[in-house]
Amino acid sequence: MRGQLFKIWDRIRSSFWFLPTVMAVVAVALAFVSIAVDKPMTEWLSLKLGWTFTGGADGVSAVMGVVAGSMITIAGVVFSMTLVTLSLASAQLGPRLLRNFMRDSTTQVVLGTFIATFLYCLIVLRTIRRGGEVTFVPHLSVSLGVLLAVVSVGVFIYFIHHVSVSIQANEIAARIGAELNEGINRLFPEQIGRGASEIPVGPPDPGFLEVFDREARPIGAYADGYLQFIDAQALFEIAEEEDLIVRLEQRPGNYVVASCPLVLIWPGSRVTNRLTERLHPLFVLAHQRTSGQDLEFGVNQLVEIAVRALSPGTNDPFTAITCVDRLGSALCRLASRDMPSPYRHDCQNQLRVIASADTFPAFVNAAFNQIRQYGRSSAAVTIRLLETIAVVVKFTHRPEDRATLLRHAEMITRGAAESLHEDQDRRSVEERCQAVRMLCSEPA
Repeated sequence: MRGQLFKIWDRIRSSFWFLPTVMAVVAVALAFVSIAVDKPMTEWLSLKLGWTFTGGADGVSAVMGVVAGSMITIAGVVFSMTLVTLSLASAQLGPRLLRNFMRDSTTQVVLGTFIATFLYCLIVLRTIRRGGEVTFVPHLSVSLGVLLAVVSVGVFIYFIHHVSVSIQANEIAARIGAELNEGINRLFPEQIGRGASEIPVGPPDPGFLEVFDREARPIGAYADGYLQFIDAQALFEIAEEEDLIVRLEQRPGNYVVASCPLVLIWPGSRVTNRLTERLHPLFVLAHQRTSGQDLEFGVNQLVEIAVRALSPGTNDPFTAITCVDRLGSALCRLASRDMPSPYRHDCQNQLRVIASADTFPAFVNAAFNQIRQYGRSSAAVTIRLLETIAVVVKFTHRPEDRATLLRHAEMITRGAAESLHEDQDRRSVEERCQAVRMLCSEPA
C-alpha cells in the first residue's frame, strides 16, 4: 500500500496538472459561494461600514470580460515560458533534470493562479443580468475578481524573476545538492547504529549462507522498469509473520527486467502464489529513477551537469567546480554517518532481511569517476577535486573510506600528470595530492 501511495504521490509532485486543477476547483467553488452571499454581504457592508459599490451591469461585464481574457492570455505566456525553460534545461544540462523543473511548485502555483482567476471571472460574468430581466450586479464578487487580477499580476512579476533565477547552473546545482543532503539525513540518520551494540548486526554463520544460496527460491519482477521504492517496513513484517528470511536482490535505482529476481526467500518451500502477490506491491517499478530512496540518482544528476560543462562544445569549468563543491558537501555528511548493516533482525534477534548494503566507497566512485575522467585536462577542476577530497577526509572515521579517497586522489594526480602540459599546474596538483596523503595518514 505504501508503495502505491509513493508512486501516486511522486506522479502528482512531478505533474503540471494537479495543483492548477485543485486551484481551479477552489476558484469555481469560491465563485459560487461569493455569488450566493453577494447581496446580503453588500447590504451588510453598506449598513455597518458605509461601503457602497457603484457601476452598472454593462461596465461590470466589461471589466470581468477584460480580466478573464487577460488571465487566459497570460496563462498562455506562462506556459510558453515554461516550455522554453524546459527546452533549455534539457539541451544544456541534461534531460534527467526536467523532472526537477516539473516538480517546481512555483510554476504550478503560477499556472494555477491564472487559470483559477479566469474561471472565477467567467462564472461571475455569466450571473450578471441586465436588459429586460431583473438587474443583478454581484458587486462584491466583481471586487473580489479585480483583487484576484491584481494578485495575478504580482504573481506574474515574481514568476519572471523565478524563471531567470531557476535556469542558472549554480541555482540548479544548489537545489539538487539540497535534495541530496535531505535524502542523506532521511536515509542515514546521524546516530544510526550507535549505542545499540546489543543488537546483532554482524554476518550470520557462513554455513547458513551456503544453505541459503542453495535452498532459497526467487520471486521475480512483475514488469520491466527502474526500481523506485521498496516498502522495507512491510517487507520486514511479512518476513516476521511468515517466519522467512528475505534477501533483496535489487536496490532502488536498478533497472529490473521482468521475471528477474527481486528477492530470494528461505525456506524456499514457503514460496507460494499468495506470498508472491503480497510481495509484488512492495516494489514500485516505473520508467525513470527518482531520488526518494535512490541517493545515487542525485549524485548522477550533479555529475551529469559537470560532465556536460566539461565537454569541448561547452567548456565551462566553473559549472563543473560548482557541482564538485555540492558533491563534496554531500560526501562530508555521508562520511560522518555509520552505514547500516545489511542484516536486519527482529525483536527476538532472528535474522529476517538481508538488504543491499550502501557503502561510502560506492558513492565516492559515482561522484568522482566520470568527473575525473572528463576533467583530467582542466587544471582548475582537477585541483578542486583534490581540495574537495581533502575536506571530505576530515569527516571520515573509517579506514576503508580514507583508502577510497586516497585512491581517487592518486588516480586524479596520475591523470593530471599525463594531460596537463604546464609544470606549474602539475606541481599544484601534486601539492594537493600530498596534502590528501598526509590527512589520510593521520589517525581517524
